[in-house]
Amino acid sequence: QVQLVESGGGLVHPGGSLRLSCVASGSILSINTMGWYRQTPGRERDMVARITGSGMTNYADSVKGRFTISRDDAKNTAYLQMNSLKPEDTAVYYCNADVWTSTGVSSYSRNYWGQGTQVTVSS
Repeated sequence: QVQLVESGGGLVHPGGSLRLSCVASGSILSINTMGWYRQTPGRERDMVARITGSGMTNYADSVKGRFTISRDDAKNTAYLQMNSLKPEDTAVYYCNADVWTSTGVSSYSRNYWGQGTQVTVSS
C-alpha cells in the first residue's frame, strides 16, 4: 500500500507565500507523474500543477508565474511553492501521484491521492 501525506497548508495574507509538501511512502518502486490539485466546496477538483518523472511541468493558467512545482525523488516528495497568493487560491490542496508499486508477486501502476491540506488566503 502507498500513502501520500500533504503538509504546509495554513492561513496567509494576500501576497504571501506558502510551500506545500507531499511525501509518498509505502511499497514504492518508482513514481511517475506527481501533481497538485485543488478543490473548493461545490466545485470540481482542478489541476494546479504537474511534474513528470523526467521533470517536465505544466500549470493551470491561473497560477503560471506564481506557483512552482518540484520534486525530490530521493525523498519521494513533491513540493508546491506558492507565491503572490490571492484570495481565489483558497482551497483544499490535494497531492496526486502515479506510483509503480509491488505486492511482492507482481508490480503495477496505480494512481493515489493524499488527504488534502487547507490553504486559506485572507486579510
